[in-house]
Amino acid sequence: MTEVRVRFAPSPTGMFHVGGARTALFNWALAEQSGGRFVLRIEDTDASRNRPEWTEGIISALDWIGINGTNPTFEGPYFQSAYEPQHREAVAKLLADGRAYYCDCTREALVARTGSEHRGYDGFCRERGLTEGAVRFRTPDDGVTIVHDLIRGDVEFPNEAQEDFVIARTDGSPLYVLANAVDDITQNITHVVRGEEHLGNAAKQMLLWPALGATPPVWAHLPVIVNEQRKKLSKRRDKVALESYREEGYLAEAMVNYLMLLGWGPGGDREIMPWSEMVPLFRLEDVNSAGAFFDEKKLRAFNGEYIRALPLETFEERCAPYLDPMWDRERFSKVASLAQTRISVLSEIRQNVDFLFLDEPVFDQASWDKAMKNVPEEILTGYLQRLESVSWDPESLKQALEEVGAAHGLKLGKAQAPVRVAVTGRTVGLPLFESIEVLGRERSQDRIRAALTRLRG
Repeated sequence: MTEVRVRFAPSPTGMFHVGGARTALFNWALAEQSGGRFVLRIEDTDASRNRPEWTEGIISALDWIGINGTNPTFEGPYFQSAYEPQHREAVAKLLADGRAYYCDCTREALVARTGSEHRGYDGFCRERGLTEGAVRFRTPDDGVTIVHDLIRGDVEFPNEAQEDFVIARTDGSPLYVLANAVDDITQNITHVVRGEEHLGNAAKQMLLWPALGATPPVWAHLPVIVNEQRKKLSKRRDKVALESYREEGYLAEAMVNYLMLLGWGPGGDREIMPWSEMVPLFRLEDVNSAGAFFDEKKLRAFNGEYIRALPLETFEERCAPYLDPMWDRERFSKVASLAQTRISVLSEIRQNVDFLFLDEPVFDQASWDKAMKNVPEEILTGYLQRLESVSWDPESLKQALEEVGAAHGLKLGKAQAPVRVAVTGRTVGLPLFESIEVLGRERSQDRIRAALTRLRG
């Protein structure tokens, strides 16, 4: 049985698109479930994009979502530029076999001949016998080229509609369509799983592979990923960089789970599922060909689920990069379990716990304005007095405020708003009375006094 060899071939662009991450994961799942190989090939022939840090960015992003050389499934990275000799040999073979020819036509000359700016190349140089120029592949004049796609079925391309496409520039350097086919043949790629924007290239490569003496691979073109307006995700308009999600504090396991569901599902109602359980269920034939909606709200909800499932010690470790290194970790540990149930991304941890470590809270003006209505001064003054002698535990602290609020005709929910803002600076956050307990008696009193001064101010 032939070993399944899939390849992921990104171009360095300075950021790693979430769509590329989804494609990589689908390839990785196929390779793992079949005991095959995932081949990473960097398409680095564009000199303007050939920056080492951009290549490192690709490798780092893949590593974050679990695709790396620590797994025997992984192979590479290879670099397309290293295969240029094979590319040139392939061009020479196609020329020698009469499957390609030189062409010196300009776009202007084509328009002048055809009288149209929209017509494809007219084959003018096919029989001219030129010995230099760009190199075009000679496409069949009739018949149909069929791309057998696991997701879309048989996609037909009438040959009369396919122009003789360029495979090498005038300087001999190959174009993507040829280099890609040659690299896949050289690396024994059996399955090509990529975005649907490459479907047109597949029609050309279906002609190139046999012309180069090879059997075409199994094709699968994944659905485009769209935004809320059902427009293709764009880096100019949408948040698409995987790195930005990583920096914001999304967990890799949550991102992997969510990306795998963009166009595919394991069946049933279950969506939260670890990688190890998804891999055996994954089938390219089950991928939907319709556009897949990237719903950041849903991803955020997924991430919250994964955060809450972390062991507490692991949660604290994951939060560490988002906390000030000078903050007391022992104090943070006292509220970590409370924070774990309230954040959706790790970067939210700072705003939830910063009040414990700062000399004074950072006031959110909107929160202050909302909370300091009705009878805040009476509530703050009354609670400040009770804090002098109340037992220092959450239940006693809560009961004291309930009694102060009741004396002014307020239920606890209304009474605690000015106290929360005075102590933490915000109207939402960790449970109030547990927060006051950890903050301590003296610091809590100081903050309520400061709030009264500001209120009277």
